[in-house]
Amino acid sequence: MSTVIAEQNQVAAKAYVQSVYETVIKRNPYESEFHQAVKEILDSLIPVFAKHPKYAEHGILERLVEPERMVSFRVPWVDDQGKVQVNRGFRVQFNSAIGPYKGGLRFHPSVNASIIKFLGFEQILKNSLTGQPIGGGKGGSDFDPKGKSDNEIMRFTQSFMTELSKYIGPDTDVPAGDIGVGAREIGYMFGQYKKIRGGYEAGVLTGKGIIYGGSLARTEATGYGCVYFANEMLNFKGLSFKDSTVVVSGSGNVSIYAIEKAHQLGAKVVACSDSNGYIYDPNGIDLDTVKRLKEVERKRIKEYVTEHPEAVYTEGCNGIWTIPCDIALPCATQNEIDEESAKTLVANGVKAISEGANMPSTLEAIDVFLNNNVLFGPAKAANAGGVAVSALEMAQNGMRLSWTFDEVDAKLHSIMQNIYENSVKAAEEYGYSGNLVVGANIAGFIRVADAMIAQGVV
Repeated sequence: MSTVIAEQNQVAAKAYVQSVYETVIKRNPYESEFHQAVKEILDSLIPVFAKHPKYAEHGILERLVEPERMVSFRVPWVDDQGKVQVNRGFRVQFNSAIGPYKGGLRFHPSVNASIIKFLGFEQILKNSLTGQPIGGGKGGSDFDPKGKSDNEIMRFTQSFMTELSKYIGPDTDVPAGDIGVGAREIGYMFGQYKKIRGGYEAGVLTGKGIIYGGSLARTEATGYGCVYFANEMLNFKGLSFKDSTVVVSGSGNVSIYAIEKAHQLGAKVVACSDSNGYIYDPNGIDLDTVKRLKEVERKRIKEYVTEHPEAVYTEGCNGIWTIPCDIALPCATQNEIDEESAKTLVANGVKAISEGANMPSTLEAIDVFLNNNVLFGPAKAANAGGVAVSALEMAQNGMRLSWTFDEVDAKLHSIMQNIYENSVKAAEEYGYSGNLVVGANIAGFIRVADAMIAQGVV
């Protein structure tokens, strides 16, 4: 291809991508999180459309950014005082080109249509990257499980599942957990689904308890996978977790098991957080204490300092990124690292970022990391371990068997290595060597796009 033709194709590709993005803005006003996710992905796909005009000719982007189905519903329930409460539930079924919709359920006051759509859109490419036959979906509610009794959570989840059950199934849509949805919530929802449908469809939800169809290593998967991906990046540069200082935001499921795997690889994790503030322990975080506080006693992270007086608790979350570290693992929530925090991390010598949460770095923050040659593992690649093992759970349910923890962990490790290698390869092929944001987006997109072309306009 001549230089002139290549330049013309690049200009045409930019114009095409921009026109699709403008349509997204027009059709989805005020949905800033969704806009952000779409822009980050679409911008990185420009070289694909320049090299392969067929994707534009088939209207792939126009179809990709529009959910196949978006459901919003009322969730009425009764609290312990006998008062009727009403929340809003959501499920977006974004793309099923390579398999049934797959994505978590998030229970948090911040949940709205924009957040569910951003998560679902990211999930399309994340699921594709795993190599498993799963499409992209997401769901949740603005219900806040904090401070609620077990009976209140049971009544809410039963009401939520009563409506959601109309749209899901083992071969249609398979939800899992996310923020605010753990083993307790999954259990209640599975019981309600089973009662409504009158049969035992183990594959309808993942993240289930081991005794009723869950997979070993599913609890650990997202956190472990985040560290496995980071380790691939580090090894490529001759670095490792051993003797490195690590900061991990959050103290939920993803964070806890990212800390655990980082410890196993010889790192010292010195900080973690929750939605109220963060702790800094110069001697290294005592993971047993964090696990007990968060998984058993369901207390706030500030209680850590009562048992470890050498540690310091600070109100507010953003300050955690002022702590000098070699490796940062943002595992809390979206947009927790802004441009200023990114600059602080770089100034303090951070070598690698691996995103355990969904879109935890703003676009401006990502630019700071890439412009300063910081190793950067984007969420859709680095936190794909959870959904990868969810797909493995579906496979075990389908075969009516269970693999050992080591078997699942080995498969997870292999999947994360493949995601890294495929992202590196795609970045190099399209002229963005070392840029895993572009590489992951392209590698995930091509698999979905080719499937969409093969299946016609549907």
